[in-house]
Amino acid sequence: MKKNIGNTLALYPMPTVVIGAKVNGKASWTLVAHVGIVAHDRLLVSLHSAHYINKGIKESGHLSVNIVTEDFLSKADYCGIVSGGKTDKSVVFDSVTGDDGTPMARESPLSMECKVEDVYECNGFENFICSVSRTYADDSVLGTDGKLDYDRLKPVLFEFPTYRYLRTGSIIGHCTDAGRKYKENQS
Repeated sequence: MKKNIGNTLALYPMPTVVIGAKVNGKASWTLVAHVGIVAHDRLLVSLHSAHYINKGIKESGHLSVNIVTEDFLSKADYCGIVSGGKTDKSVVFDSVTGDDGTPMARESPLSMECKVEDVYECNGFENFICSVSRTYADDSVLGTDGKLDYDRLKPVLFEFPTYRYLRTGSIIGHCTDAGRKYKENQS
């Protein structure tokens, strides 16, 4: 029998990302674990409304989503514990500029330059609904077919209830294979 554990949000772990935007003419960064997919061409970035970077995102209408890997986890984690309003975080990452003028972290092997399409406010959070304008990937995370290979990327995952970072696991199968086997066994 399942036990009722309350209204616990149990969709973790989530990919850990660093959000980049220009604030007052300088790159700023913040660590975020509240990201999600809202359509095949839209994603959501949820930031508490007190975040310094929100001002720049709303003014420019753009942000970058930079996937965190273990190689630069300490820098990414630092961006989550200091305020851009008190600390100049423009020097934390080697910033490269996307076609829309959005700062992206060179250290991240996968960055998405996004356009803010809408902002939805909920319980003190500003939820930026974004379309992906461009995705930039290092050759090191692409397979021989030129597509993104998550085994090579190895994104860091964040698990909210315990505030722990996790590694991605091994592949257990391809989508629809298990369902097809189940269906065959039902006949």
